[in-house]
Amino acid sequence: MAKLYAIYQQPADAQAFDRYYYNTHVPLAKKIPGLRSYEVTRGDVMGMAGKHGVYLVATLGFDSMAAIGAAMASPEGQATAADLANFASAGVDVMMGETALI
Repeated sequence: MAKLYAIYQQPADAQAFDRYYYNTHVPLAKKIPGLRSYEVTRGDVMGMAGKHGVYLVATLGFDSMAAIGAAMASPEGQATAADLANFASAGVDVMMGETALI
């Protein structure tokens, strides 16, 4: 299994972010071929010292890193990546890696 993590910084307008994210971006992302799971954090993202500067973490599951590569190269993956500019103006970090249950 492999996961893609999209880590969104605190937006200036959280309500506008949420409205766009859940009504436009998520439905777009759910069309990405090979997507096996899609999770998001709820409520405040907390660090060891309290509330973190991160607003939301999305975790997308795929079968492998190769599957993530193929998914992101697809027209649906390209459209989803391009859509970030429409709402993630505070910043978003996208990371991915192989995962294992231990």
